Amino acid sequence: MKRATAVISLLLATAVSPALAAEASESASWDEASTMFRKAVSRQAWETQAAVARDPLGKVISRKVASKQLTHQLPGAPDGTYVVVVYNTRLVHKEHAQETVTMMLEGGRFRGAGYFIR
Repeated sequence: MKRATAVISLLLATAVSPALAAEASESASWDEASTMFRKAVSRQAWETQAAVARDPLGKVISRKVASKQLTHQLPGAPDGTYVVVVYNTRLVHKEHAQETVTMMLEGGRFRGAGYFIR
């Protein structure tokens, strides 16, 4: 449970291509997520958490890459190949948001390992 909490807080609400993050359904994003994410968070928990985090903010108006970083270590996650992308995002009900999308290389492609918005 502690590991799941760490993964959720590090990574929280999407697991698809960053460009499609806000547009994808929670269920589809869970299906495309990394194995690590799916083991840490059940589909039902993900759908609930994603809706709680994103629905009140409304649709994305704009999203611009603020930074991107390739790394091989993340707190609470196994060593691997990760890309952490930070977006400056404008939503209908939140003028200045920051989304952090973490992707993990698995099976030859990057899969969602987590999402956090503030």
